[in-house]
Amino acid sequence: MPVRAPRLCACGHRVPSGARCPCEARRDAERKARFDKARPSASARGLGADWRRLRTDHLARNPWCCRCGRPAQEVDHIIPRREAPERRLDPTNLQSLCTPCHSGAKQREERLQHKGTVK
Repeated sequence: MPVRAPRLCACGHRVPSGARCPCEARRDAERKARFDKARPSASARGLGADWRRLRTDHLARNPWCCRCGRPAQEVDHIIPRREAPERRLDPTNLQSLCTPCHSGAKQREERLQHKGTVK
């Protein structure tokens, strides 16, 4: 089976197909650090002790992802907090999701929905 030729990274290193150059990983880590530094704390974003307690209780009662059935790690607001801040601690507005389902499709849907309502 033929092997794809290595690519040339912006820094000048040859990188094997399917691999990442160390400079790319370093750039990604620096970008994440800048984002995390500028991002308000969880408490400042409205995710204090009351939210942590509700989240723990919800995951104990609903330990499986409602989309794919894998073990859930995230508790998501069905109606996003930006649309209904008063339902932030409403247990009927919560769903358990695994990290891939929460980080992928659900967040994409919310972004598209939000863009549609901003017009």
